Amino acid sequence: MRRITPLILFVFACLSVGAQKIVISGAVTDERTGKVISQASVGVTGERVGVVTNDEGYFTLKVEEIPPSLVVSHLGYETKRVPLSGNASEALAIRLKPTSIELGEVVVWTENPRDLVSLAISKIPDNYSKSPTLYKCFYREAAMKRKHFIYVAEGVVNMYKTSYKTPGASRDRVAIEKGRRLLSVKQSDTLGVKVSGGPVQPLIFDIVKNPDFLLNQDDMAHYDFTMEGSAMIDDRAQYVVGISPREYTPWALYYGKLYIDRATLSFSRAELSLDVHDVPRATRYMLISKPAGVRFKAKELSILVDYQYEDGVTYINYVRSLFRFNCDWKRKLLSTGFSVACEMVVTDRVDDGAVPIRGRDSFDSHSAFYDKVDYFLDPLFWEDYNIIEPTESLDKAIEKIIKKY
Repeated sequence: MRRITPLILFVFACLSVGAQKIVISGAVTDERTGKVISQASVGVTGERVGVVTNDEGYFTLKVEEIPPSLVVSHLGYETKRVPLSGNASEALAIRLKPTSIELGEVVVWTENPRDLVSLAISKIPDNYSKSPTLYKCFYREAAMKRKHFIYVAEGVVNMYKTSYKTPGASRDRVAIEKGRRLLSVKQSDTLGVKVSGGPVQPLIFDIVKNPDFLLNQDDMAHYDFTMEGSAMIDDRAQYVVGISPREYTPWALYYGKLYIDRATLSFSRAELSLDVHDVPRATRYMLISKPAGVRFKAKELSILVDYQYEDGVTYINYVRSLFRFNCDWKRKLLSTGFSVACEMVVTDRVDDGAVPIRGRDSFDSHSAFYDKVDYFLDPLFWEDYNIIEPTESLDKAIEKIIKKY
């Protein structure tokens, strides 16, 4: 397996945005426990517009007119259709019911689970988009030193993906349409943290389109595969296949789960966590460069890739990654913990007439999203764009940075 080297790419193509949008907001919780449900998909019935809930279960959705209903879904819950009235000003309280799978409905895969994964790979050309697609997405990355935010960078991006009939992401591109960065002004934040690639991570982490990342014959030979039972996503039964390193390799491998739709054998979700037991090996995998005199220790790299089934086709929907590491300086006794969380959600999609992003409008894999957007403090910056709502702690951090400026 190779090091992850995401790209950051620009283009001046965009999807149309209306002059004035209606805002629908609410919170999603568990019907039984009342716990908030983060990363739940919230979309408009019959449309391609959607967002995900933040870590506190909250969402806002901007639409041109009030739709008849919303569709809300999450792994392990029954999909819920929420009818809407003419009054969109009231916040919605949406409760999802945990899914219960009847034993009589469970179909057990009795063959080698690796054969199931190989069969799902062979069906990729049939299960995913057969033509180029242009996605509008919201992307955010936030770096923290302990519990203090160092910077927040976020933007609206366009993601162009070629047909899934041909594997490989070399011709896929991401274009930044609008973005901003907010930087902490604390003098103690002397160590800068940047993520190589940023919003191009979904091109790299899309295991279905980019087999070089995980699902290729060479890398699969280094893993053990086990059946982990069943699950439900969007009211569709899933096989769950666990993966774990089976042998030592010079590069770090992953632990994780692959969710495979039982009816179509399409990949619905991937949950991956880098093996960090060998810290030097994991560090070589994660770290690109560091200042002289700073010691870097990898703690975690976790990746979530979520797909959405619609009218016989499965599309990429949401990607989230979390990097955690410690840094210390020579002659200092204590190390400092840092983390960077990156997430991108698809908010709209164009299937017909998607125009490729020109190579000259893109930039290389060593670029950082942080360097490609400017400081901008306008509270109305996002206008009618759909975004992932910031959590309370992030919201307060942004407010504090703006006040200090």
